Amino acid sequence: MADLAEKAYEAIETAKKSGGKLRKGTNEVTKCVEKGQALLVAVAKDTSPPEIIMHIPVLCKEKGVPCVEVPTKEELGIAAGIGVPTASVAIIKEGDAKNLIKDIKAALQ
Repeated sequence: MADLAEKAYEAIETAKKSGGKLRKGTNEVTKCVEKGQALLVAVAKDTSPPEIIMHIPVLCKEKGVPCVEVPTKEELGIAAGIGVPTASVAIIKEGDAKNLIKDIKAALQ
């Protein structure tokens, strides 16, 4: 599973660097999953309280969006290119991360 988290960080960084679009924060992520815009979602395992992000994996499953649990909010924030920890990130435009997202989808099935 750690390998999948690394791939998720890499996909987020790649998307950000190659002109893709990210949504950061639980509310933004929830909205873009509900609208069917999210291509990949990452949620941080160390989010406290966990209730903040509990609905996201369920929502992703309903909408058929790959959802990866990553170890820390700090690393997720760094991968997303923001200087603060974030509980969740969604990729809505993949940029050059298309193949990484495809690999993650395949690994999750």
